[in-house]
Amino acid sequence: MLGFLARRILIAIPTVILISVFVFTLQKLLPGDPVLAMAGEERDPELLAFLREKYRLNDPLYIQYFHWIGGVLQGDLGISLRTRQPVLTLIGEKLPVTIQLAVMALIIAVFIGVPTGILSAYRKGTWIDWLANIIALSGLSIPNFWLGIMLILLVSVNLGWLPASGYAPLTEDPLRSIQTMIMPAFVLGTGLAATLMRHTRSAMLGVLKSDYVRTARAKGLNERVVILKHALRNALVPIVTVATLLFGELLAGAVLTEQIFTIPGFGKLVVDAVFNRDYAVVQGIVLCTAVAFIAMNILADAAYRILNPRMRDT
Repeated sequence: MLGFLARRILIAIPTVILISVFVFTLQKLLPGDPVLAMAGEERDPELLAFLREKYRLNDPLYIQYFHWIGGVLQGDLGISLRTRQPVLTLIGEKLPVTIQLAVMALIIAVFIGVPTGILSAYRKGTWIDWLANIIALSGLSIPNFWLGIMLILLVSVNLGWLPASGYAPLTEDPLRSIQTMIMPAFVLGTGLAATLMRHTRSAMLGVLKSDYVRTARAKGLNERVVILKHALRNALVPIVTVATLLFGELLAGAVLTEQIFTIPGFGKLVVDAVFNRDYAVVQGIVLCTAVAFIAMNILADAAYRILNPRMRDT
């Protein structure tokens, strides 16, 4: 396993380098000048020249890149042009918020998607199967922003059950934190649940036709034991793999949901940074999310090998 992880990490290094090049160069194509935004309304020529020199914006693009990537390799993602805070500090403040949202959304997705997929496969061709597929298709089709707005109107405005927006740290007020996160987590979790349901159903349909399942039934084992112990155990490989990849997507793709519910996570940070032309923050966030997604891919491959003994010798 250690050799496998070492090989995957070595393969990931060129990918990260290529991503860093794209992140840095494409960021420069954004319209607007960050120095003009920093200088305020006066825009004194001497101040503009000082800021360009301070942040090395007069250097050629490749010099700027090597300076930036050199700092990244030393753990320095740069300084925010707007707040003057280290980018690593900003990411450290926002990352726990997005991780909490992603974990809650994934838990909701697993508790909805996996049982529904098992039931749909077991009752294939019945009205239960059709209903499960309709629910899954709805979860994939309904936009997150629309579902979020509808939930705010229904649950918060009309019923007053949960706060419409905001965030409370989990370490300071656990109950309030869960109350503020449950709706956005449900919004994200429904779409993921639909994906998990389809993969679970497909995996279970293949396993239920296998010889060892027929043998288990021939032995007179309880049907629940056959489904949960023999069939589900062998169908877990693609399910765990997909769930791991979905978690990586959550870390990078919760922008709209965080904006709707005013959650101070990665999504809101990157949107504010783009509008403010805060190059260093955008570059740092995109690079971190890309590395996180690659790490999730490696973990998914490792989980596949752990769950499937036949892959451990490859």
